[in-house]
Amino acid sequence: MIRLLPLLLLTAAASPAPFTVGDRGFATLQAAVDAIGGGAATIVVAPGVYRQCAVQTRGRVTYRAAQLGTAIFEREACEDKAALVLRGSGSTVDGLVFRGYRVADGNGAGIRSETGDLTVVNATFLDSQQGIGGGEPARQQIAIDHSTFAGLGQCDEAPNCSHAIYLGNRGSVTITRSRFERGTGGHYVKLRSPQVAITDNSFDDTAGAKTNYMIDLPEGATGLIARNVFVQGAHKENGSALIAVRAESHTYPSAGLRIEDNQATLGAGQRGPTTFVADWSHERLAIGANRLGAGVKAFDLR
Repeated sequence: MIRLLPLLLLTAAASPAPFTVGDRGFATLQAAVDAIGGGAATIVVAPGVYRQCAVQTRGRVTYRAAQLGTAIFEREACEDKAALVLRGSGSTVDGLVFRGYRVADGNGAGIRSETGDLTVVNATFLDSQQGIGGGEPARQQIAIDHSTFAGLGQCDEAPNCSHAIYLGNRGSVTITRSRFERGTGGHYVKLRSPQVAITDNSFDDTAGAKTNYMIDLPEGATGLIARNVFVQGAHKENGSALIAVRAESHTYPSAGLRIEDNQATLGAGQRGPTTFVADWSHERLAIGANRLGAGVKAFDLR
């Protein structure tokens, strides 16, 4: 079972150097990032609650909590975007917590990925307009594993909706062993990428409000959606489908997209009907055996 990472009510870190790179200490996250420059290094973040943010413009940086789930970043967004604005050669985020991000354009996030590959593991994203957003028009590789997304998304604070995860690139996005719950608008996962792998995740919408699709692939994609558990909530803005394929444009082929070995049910108070896979591509998807509860139709061609 995927569990929420522990959230501790901590005061700001007592250490005079809450951010360390090797044997060097820094008072601010941005100073630690700047010290790495175009190199490759790990920033270890001491336990604490931080109203700080950072912009990475080069190098390969790992942001790692000294203790899992105890390094909490909240509210402060760089460039009116996110706690971490990433446009270096590559980035890894391990064990950090992000909460309470709201900005004027409705896309306040824990992480904004703009260039470079990105790996996120053991992270928690809470009560913000967005958890992770961004992407670049290149063969960027993004992987998200064993992370929690709760209280995210909006469609009524800005002209455009935001989502728990909203990423676009011309490479791939992989999301594994993660938990999505208590959405507050938009979709749980929205990806504009030609190759996706979304496996072994939990999507629990029973406490959601004003939510839409669990997974939206608006421009099409190939890859695998498998071994996920979906529970549709009763308070949807759009409860017509759980997975949507090519609802907006035909940028990428979808033939052969495998959707198999998932479980989807309706939560208490949700009568349906709803569709497990709604397809606008009119291509031959590879939909295998999925375990669908009462009121969940397997497929609908739109």
